[in-house]
Amino acid sequence: MSIDGLWIGQVAMAALMNVAFAFAVGSALLGAWLADDAKAKISPAQPAWLRAQRSLLTASVVLVLADLGWLLYQAASMSGVALPAAFGMVPTVLSQTHVGYGWSVAFAGALILLGTAMTSHGGMLRNALLWLAVIVIAAGKASLGHAADAGLASAAIAMQTLHVLVTTVWGGLAITAGLVALPALGASTARGVLIRTATQVSNVSLVAVGFVILSGIFNAVRGSGGSLLAIESSSWGHVLILKLTLVGLALVLGGLNRFLALPRLRRTASTMDAHTFVNVLYLEALALIGVLVAAAVLSHSVPAFAALG
Repeated sequence: MSIDGLWIGQVAMAALMNVAFAFAVGSALLGAWLADDAKAKISPAQPAWLRAQRSLLTASVVLVLADLGWLLYQAASMSGVALPAAFGMVPTVLSQTHVGYGWSVAFAGALILLGTAMTSHGGMLRNALLWLAVIVIAAGKASLGHAADAGLASAAIAMQTLHVLVTTVWGGLAITAGLVALPALGASTARGVLIRTATQVSNVSLVAVGFVILSGIFNAVRGSGGSLLAIESSSWGHVLILKLTLVGLALVLGGLNRFLALPRLRRTASTMDAHTFVNVLYLEALALIGVLVAAAVLSHSVPAFAALG
């Protein structure tokens, strides 16, 4: 692995893809949860619902553009040419490499996701297509990383797909709720909606965290070859430690909200306790953005077991 302009560009595009995907998934979940409360002509939930809808559309557009940017950097990196000349190498990368196949799957999912985000009316078909797109994107992204070395039909790909999905759900909920939706529910008239939505965010995040930990352990053991020395002695291992530190920070912040701030908010429904929950969630969102960026660096770094031979 050589850290040059192409590598930095790849990692930047991958990080943008991760964050945009998380924003889209979190926005879709929050939009679905707020939809019933937002149906009334005058509803305190409507501003938050509208923010979630706009966030879904914006994140879907950014995801498509980041996918295209990543492909261009990948083509330049694989062919050893400068970035402008990489346009001519894109067809070869798409048709003759496993990276091209994986990217095609992820990009197809991103286009479907964008199509559903542009649809103003809900419904079973639209929702089914949206979540199908999310699964397809996760599977495509999983096959772009080191898990593909074990083969497309492998436990490593399946576990990485699960890891991408649950990390995106956890990160997406925290990021979208903390930065976009819940701040729009600050009025006292929206306190009931805020408490219900906060409870849903906390419950789903708890389930996602359990799967994040299980799949993360599998990936860490695989990437390090089961060797602590490999983690301590490699750049991949150092980035993994940073990612785990950020995950730990997010877990602490999420735990504070779930076990302290949220029960107090349910009891008092006070403005101060509502602000406390949202502010802690905001910090958790920032930590999880860091996790998604670290994940992009890991996916473009030589695994510890390979770096140490």
